[in-house]
Amino acid sequence: MKLSEELLWRGFTAETTIKNPEDLDTRENKQFYWGADPSADSLTIGNLAALMMCATFIRHGYKPYLLVGGATGQIGDPKENGERDLKSLDEVNHNKSCLKTQIENVLTNAIADGSGISSEDHKLCRAASSVSEEEDSETINISMVDNYDWFKDMNYLAFLREVGKTFSMTQLLDRQFVQNRIGEGGSGISYAEFSYTLIQGYDFLHLYRTYGIDLQLCGADQYGNCTSGIHMIKRLENATADVWSTPLVIDPVTGRKFGKSEGNAVWLASKDNGSGNFTSVFDFYQFWLNQPDSSVEYLLKIYTTLDKPEIDQILEDHAKAPEKRLAQRKLAFGATAVVHGEKNAKAVEKLTNLLFSKDADFSTLTPEDFKSFAEFFPSTTVGKNIIDILVETGLCTSKTEAKKAVVAGAISANGVKIIDETTTIDYPAIIKKGKNKFAVIDK
Repeated sequence: MKLSEELLWRGFTAETTIKNPEDLDTRENKQFYWGADPSADSLTIGNLAALMMCATFIRHGYKPYLLVGGATGQIGDPKENGERDLKSLDEVNHNKSCLKTQIENVLTNAIADGSGISSEDHKLCRAASSVSEEEDSETINISMVDNYDWFKDMNYLAFLREVGKTFSMTQLLDRQFVQNRIGEGGSGISYAEFSYTLIQGYDFLHLYRTYGIDLQLCGADQYGNCTSGIHMIKRLENATADVWSTPLVIDPVTGRKFGKSEGNAVWLASKDNGSGNFTSVFDFYQFWLNQPDSSVEYLLKIYTTLDKPEIDQILEDHAKAPEKRLAQRKLAFGATAVVHGEKNAKAVEKLTNLLFSKDADFSTLTPEDFKSFAEFFPSTTVGKNIIDILVETGLCTSKTEAKKAVVAGAISANGVKIIDETTTIDYPAIIKKGKNKFAVIDK
């Protein structure tokens, strides 16, 4: 399948300056850049969709440049309904560090062997990413750039003379987000956020001048800002550049886009980096597992690296016995493997099958299993009283609540109910409270 075909099949096609998608297959300059602002210390599954689009380009031989906006992050991408709070420089730097690691991990997983990628495509990926034969086959060198590096010494007057003079106020005022903010009932907009599109556009100009990059990838909500860069490149370099965008992914249940601004964020970070913006590996897996049949094909194409024959077969098998939720299980495993690695995906798949099976056999678990499960749930060590365990792991907020839960028969260890509050758990176990609260006891 050619790049243009795969982009259309996976649904990675929204507004674009490229009239014929097949031009991507024969494009001489196979480089692109994609950017993310450090507005939080984790990306969400909304951002993940764009990263999966980036991975598709990489698998077809494109060299990636991933930009983390240390400069734009100090201003904030304008929202539709109000000003963003400015973040401190320390917070921006912290977020940048977290996002760089996250982006590298996701793209490495999405284009590595064992993720449904053909050996031929992986060779293309290695060539595009300048990976030597001596390096680990699952290590991808990704060019990471930070726009703070070229803005930190930018002279304000020079910026106005070079960039500001290339835009008319009419062009800027016609932008939809500006219209929403200054129109009737709008909240108004600061000069800083009004100028954001010029700053982002300059990124494209700088990367064109420095690396010859003439293609930017983005989410559909960023298309307008991206065209600012095209305008600058045309006016100042007398050259052409393109933008390719992917649609925003819509939550099939709520009808809202996936993202932090909508209050329904599923984070890519599995642990708290200081802001509370994280989703555990277990909860991440469960999110995909609980998707409705009506959305599963759409999500499989976006959030897994499974190819068309594989997805077609999954959907065919799923239709024969939808109660087995095969498609959801493949989606949950594939998306988790991309974000958290195949090892974690296998562990959480095994754990899920164990916890929600009527015939679960906990005796088959190994010490290694309990250690891996302890990564997903609150944990403590063996040799403690059940009441202390429930409080220490946060399954109960107090000893009184813990005692009531035990008496009510709401607590089990490895599938066996605990009814005596004096019980000591001196063996590795999974503690369950009610239907879906868990903790792990490990040696």
